Amino acid sequence: QVQLVESGGGLVQTGGSLRLSCAASGSINTMGWYRQAPGKQRELVATFTSGGSANFADDVKGRFTISRNNAKNTVYLQMNSLKPEDTAVYYCYGTTGSRTYWGQGTQVTVSS
Repeated sequence: QVQLVESGGGLVQTGGSLRLSCAASGSINTMGWYRQAPGKQRELVATFTSGGSANFADDVKGRFTISRNNAKNTVYLQMNSLKPEDTAVYYCYGTTGSRTYWGQGTQVTVSS
């Protein structure tokens, strides 16, 4: 069983930045982030494979970056130029083999 612990959410004004971190308690293959806004389905934000491939949702490209420290089993999501529509609970996830693990979620609120 792998545990994922997130940190870094909070309240920021439009145009501001936040950095989310997610540390896994064990080895993980692909890591990334989903988010879920009130009344909406959970959506993929960004992924980063252990091989170094990164992918982003269209509406965050150019604003968000994802990085990973494999030695620490930690993934980071740097969010710049934040917009009110980025407000959501952000969930870290990780996959290994056929299993997917989730963090507890961290709230990101962008005020207008």
